[in-house]
Amino acid sequence: MLLRLLLQLLTFLFFLDDRTVWAAAAESVPHRQIPLRLDRVSPFAHITLGDRTGWTATADSFQPGYEPQNVLDDKPGTIWHTQWQPTNAPLPHYIIIDMKTSRRVHKVRYLTRQDFFQNGNIAQHEIYLSNDGVNFGDAVVIGTYQNDKEDLHIRTSFFTARTARFVKMVILTEASGNQWASAAEIDVVSAPADAVEPSANPADFGLWGPTIDLPLVPVAIALLLNSFDVLMWSSYKDRAFLRVAGGQTVTAIYSPIKKTITQRIVSNTDHDMFCPGTSMDLNGNIIVTGGKSNARTSIYDPRSDSWTSSTNMNIGRGYQSQCTLSDGRIFVIGGSWSGDVNKEKNGEIYDPNTRTWRNLPRCPILPMLTKETKGGRFYRSDNHGWLFSWKEGSVFQAGPSQQMNWYGTIGDGDHINSKKRTDDADAMCGNAVMYDAPAGKILTVGGSENYDIGPPATAKAHVITLGAAFKDVEVTQINRMWFQRTFHNSVVLPDGQVFITGGQINPHPFNDESAILVSELWSPVDTQFRRTAAHPIPRTYHSVAILLQDATVWTGGGGLCGDCSNIYESNHFDAQVFYPPYLFNRDGSRATRPRVVDSPARAFVGQTIVFRTDSNVVSFSLIRFGATTHTVNTDQRRIPLKPKSINNNNYSVDLPTDPGVLIKGPYLLFALNDKGTPSVGVQIIIN
Repeated sequence: MLLRLLLQLLTFLFFLDDRTVWAAAAESVPHRQIPLRLDRVSPFAHITLGDRTGWTATADSFQPGYEPQNVLDDKPGTIWHTQWQPTNAPLPHYIIIDMKTSRRVHKVRYLTRQDFFQNGNIAQHEIYLSNDGVNFGDAVVIGTYQNDKEDLHIRTSFFTARTARFVKMVILTEASGNQWASAAEIDVVSAPADAVEPSANPADFGLWGPTIDLPLVPVAIALLLNSFDVLMWSSYKDRAFLRVAGGQTVTAIYSPIKKTITQRIVSNTDHDMFCPGTSMDLNGNIIVTGGKSNARTSIYDPRSDSWTSSTNMNIGRGYQSQCTLSDGRIFVIGGSWSGDVNKEKNGEIYDPNTRTWRNLPRCPILPMLTKETKGGRFYRSDNHGWLFSWKEGSVFQAGPSQQMNWYGTIGDGDHINSKKRTDDADAMCGNAVMYDAPAGKILTVGGSENYDIGPPATAKAHVITLGAAFKDVEVTQINRMWFQRTFHNSVVLPDGQVFITGGQINPHPFNDESAILVSELWSPVDTQFRRTAAHPIPRTYHSVAILLQDATVWTGGGGLCGDCSNIYESNHFDAQVFYPPYLFNRDGSRATRPRVVDSPARAFVGQTIVFRTDSNVVSFSLIRFGATTHTVNTDQRRIPLKPKSINNNNYSVDLPTDPGVLIKGPYLLFALNDKGTPSVGVQIIIN
């Protein structure tokens, strides 16, 4: 204890003359700036915070000498700390900031203690707003902050702009598992004039839920079997990647049901899973290939919550695309970002039963290259293929190259040129979604000719219709999106609409300039795009999105470049959930949802199955569990089902008979009523 007090005294003296002011509140608030001299302590030396003159802080607990007002004193060497002597006051705790006047605010910034101690560093937390200090309503932020011993920077919590005088932070857990909390500084940032406001009517525009703070920047995610949790990972570090493989990956699991986050560093596989290929096998395991550790194969088993290694690929890859085939094997192609950039990354195939890889020499990469030559012939041109498993063991490559292709996976493989996407150019980092698999329907949207620093992205959209394997496809150019986009994400919904979110106009990795904050919904009925509620946080390069069990969309991330950006907040340690309009009544209240009360846990391709619901429904759909990274989700596909009414809310449906249409594996079954409101999804394994 004596040593600790001595070190804290030295820290206080160190910062005494090098105080901080955090400049950057609202335009109307006076600003001052005193440099924070953290060059001997933190790599983030130019932190500025807003003028908080007159503000006060109160808390439910503090240790004498560590009062809550310390978080507003512009001295990073002083801290607020909850009581630890003579007795420890256990969590949860809270601290309330009173700004004295109401103002529009849109983020809270929290500076951890700067003395290299981690006692009290906040982990799981909630943030609330109030105008009277009594009624705080629902949380605007939930989640868990990252806790990096080498990183003493500010944690930032973004949220949709609201008017408030009081900000309350509730601390639920401490980063090291102790029963106390601490903070060096807390700032509340006033919103600029153009900050995103809550949507007017969620029945028209949908609604964004509270921000979910995360302990990492999620670059890859997957929906997990049984629990319906979201598995996510970044790279060797929570906020940055290394130039060489790091031999480990920072991962976390978010539970949408429990609203909790668990963290893990995976090192037993010796796999830096940054920029990999991802797909879900027929048993619901997540297969992760290549990336920084360019030849490695790792498998996550959600039943045992464990990561294991499998056989290395024959060809080292990063930025490749892969898909699960009708027979359960996994096809992979491309990926010259990692490994030998001068080698043609032709196709190969993985057999989960034997855990072996086999080259497919007749599945060449050359036909699917884009025209970009930055970094060499292949470095950027064979990335992020839009792959769709189809009939007879075939794979259709819909993009991002203008030239589309068929690949066969039997024997040594096969290749047949398809047609071009009408007048579309190459569309790197665009999206392609199979929204009606029995009809062979694929929607493609956006993308750019170059991966970065090139012509602006396109707003073009097309519908591609597949028929027989290896035969000509139909391509129809449809209405354009409202916004040009690249680095965006698209998710198919139970009713067949496609939700398009994030991206930017000008492709610029690790930079949020020209970010698009307004999402869109595309309808397959009239092929129109409709604008939805804007989100407050840019989602650009390295952002992700996935459908959840409750028919909402989880989207997050962007960045992961350490301090490579002039704007550190380009690294987005957060996510949000979008609630589509179909979940609301016209008056903005929550719609009553149908419920599937009885369904089979497993079914077979071509089988007739029976469901029972709690009310009348008009349609069903199956959507395969997703796994996504770098705008590519080859797992998601929607199977609309036409029900036959039996009696008393019992229905039968006929499943597709072709395993190339109904790819085996885990699906979510949704029932929809006559208002288009979906049930919560029920898990069904297709064998």
